[in-house]
Amino acid sequence: MLPIKITASLPQKAYSATQVLSNEALVARQNNISMLELMETAGAAVFAHIKAHYKSCQSILVICGKGNNGGDGFVIARLAQQFGIKVTVYLAANSTKLQGDALTKFRQLEQKNTTIIQKHEHALTTDFLTENNFTLIIDALFGIGFKGELPKDLQSIVKVVNANKLVSKVISVDVPSGLNATTGHVCTDAIIADETISLIVIKQGLLTGQAANYVGVLYLAELGLGTSFQSTLVSNIQWQNASQLPNNPQRKQTAHKGNIGLLLALGGNVGMPGAIRLASEAALRTGASLVAVCCHENNQALVFNGRPELMLTTDNLESLVLGGHFEKAKVLLLGPGLGKDSWAKEHFDLFIKSNKASVVDADALNLLSEKQQYRNNWVLTPHPSEAAKLLKCSVADIEQDRFTAVTQIAQKYGGVCVLKGAGSLISDGQTTWINTSGNAGMASGGMGDVLSGIIAALLLQLPDPLSAVRLAVYIHGKAADEVAKKHGMIGMLASDLFAEIQQLINVPE
Repeated sequence: MLPIKITASLPQKAYSATQVLSNEALVARQNNISMLELMETAGAAVFAHIKAHYKSCQSILVICGKGNNGGDGFVIARLAQQFGIKVTVYLAANSTKLQGDALTKFRQLEQKNTTIIQKHEHALTTDFLTENNFTLIIDALFGIGFKGELPKDLQSIVKVVNANKLVSKVISVDVPSGLNATTGHVCTDAIIADETISLIVIKQGLLTGQAANYVGVLYLAELGLGTSFQSTLVSNIQWQNASQLPNNPQRKQTAHKGNIGLLLALGGNVGMPGAIRLASEAALRTGASLVAVCCHENNQALVFNGRPELMLTTDNLESLVLGGHFEKAKVLLLGPGLGKDSWAKEHFDLFIKSNKASVVDADALNLLSEKQQYRNNWVLTPHPSEAAKLLKCSVADIEQDRFTAVTQIAQKYGGVCVLKGAGSLISDGQTTWINTSGNAGMASGGMGDVLSGIIAALLLQLPDPLSAVRLAVYIHGKAADEVAKKHGMIGMLASDLFAEIQQLINVPE
């Protein structure tokens, strides 16, 4: 989970690095602000954060690159020194390489007799950091324009800073150096920040994938341009937390189980009863009034045991069709524990031919990747490995650009796609939502099965599929956050979420 400190009144948009780099000067001009003034404002905003959150700070190391991010660092260093904090600047370039606004801010810093160490004069070492015992390290090495691999001579700087984290807190300016601000991908290594202060607007790559390992707590400093930027530039990337969720389903006093409808879940092949049981029980806890399970006959007793509210159907295909559950079902859930054998394929083929609203998860996604069908009324819930099969590419390709991957799956197969992982992405092929709930305790077997059950239950109860999926993904992560608060992340079980899910679906935050 990435805790976000952000002005609640802002439209909840996120932007690519390219969008910001291409438009920040235009928006600044519209507001009668020069880029030099904007650099000063950026540095001042970060220093204001330092004063507010690190009141006892005595010494700061500011690591600057040669670009505008380094220029922001020079401003931070100058303001900190004027305030009475001991400041050391480490310039990871030769000062002769500086130009433009960054050079102007460097010249102003030089006039203050600040301690400036240039990379060619002194390598940044662990011993140097240990000897100086800096309270804070400010990462102003690379800004949002960075992509690809860190140069080898700068990788050593990143490693030294990361090795010193037990001694000094690290604040990254705009983006942790080494992280792609558009995709969230880290090619070689990146600064592991305690806090990242995004400037003007939130960058989409700070909210998903590998970013969770590097960003720390994410703050936004609008620099007076955030509202103007978001009103000027359209973005198809949104992020969601508790303040911008679809409404929970409402239930009339006269509601009965027939109004809500039947959910039919397919899975639980030989040796895999747990997955479909978790998915089905999660659906019950999310408000699905009637849940029938089609699992392998050898698993029926195991699936039903201890949960008599579940119904069981036959796994005989002909009897299943004639028995009524298949016809009456409003939503289908297929995949948890389904397997890939002949039993799985025969049942998958029957379910996939139906035009009913469906959630396709787990093994059903692997079977779907071989058929490549298109439907507008299903939800696909792949993790990166399953996504790679759907797009006929590698897992590395998926992780390098999760935003493109989730959009391509939704466009290729139709419906709504949820690309699971830290900062799960939800896309209908046009707009992508970044989810902000959840934590590392969810790295546990069965969590994806629980999510598929939540989604299926909300498809029964909400008229808009995208809203149902967005709410489901958030509740899934939030339930895990509540469990983590009470018991910690390590050892969290998928079934631990059930009580929290029921509470969240009934009590809006």
